[in-house]
Amino acid sequence: MKIGILGGTFNPIHLGHLILAEEVREQMNLEKIIFVPTFLAPHKDNSNVASAKDRHEMITLAIRGNRHFSVSDIEIARKGRSYTIDTLKELVRRFSSDELSFITGSDLLNYLDEWKDLQDIIKLVRFIVATRPGYPLEKIPSYIDTVEIRAVDISAFEIRKRIQQRQSFRYLVPEAVYAYIARKRLYS
Repeated sequence: MKIGILGGTFNPIHLGHLILAEEVREQMNLEKIIFVPTFLAPHKDNSNVASAKDRHEMITLAIRGNRHFSVSDIEIARKGRSYTIDTLKELVRRFSSDELSFITGSDLLNYLDEWKDLQDIIKLVRFIVATRPGYPLEKIPSYIDTVEIRAVDISAFEIRKRIQQRQSFRYLVPEAVYAYIARKRLYS
């Protein structure tokens, strides 16, 4: 099976994440996308991050009904700061007979040199980078496959800011995620 791994904070998951996953899945002929929410992001301030449980639940709600999508709690169960290399090593063990691809957005290309054990990551999985608005695909290393996806200019930061300013964020996230955030009063 050809499986894509899409990791991130997903704070919260939004339509941009889902569109990216679906378009990469189709264009790269992947059979499954596994969303992997981080417990603690290694290079981010984690002070305004919803609990891992809440972020996992929001992903579960967001992907309900898409048989090609699933969510893994591998990083949440591990606790602590999550590094891509550690997660991928475990997923390669779990899915030893499958072909794994790691998916990221073009906004992260500028930070590849900072990734822990990048050369090992490249050996473990196929590396796929998808376009993001404002981050054109330039100077792409040869080990990276690129996918052009439709421009969806939504960010989790923008959503959190809109919530804090009591502005509508409806239609930036799936309706079930919107209801979950409102019910739990996340990010306010």
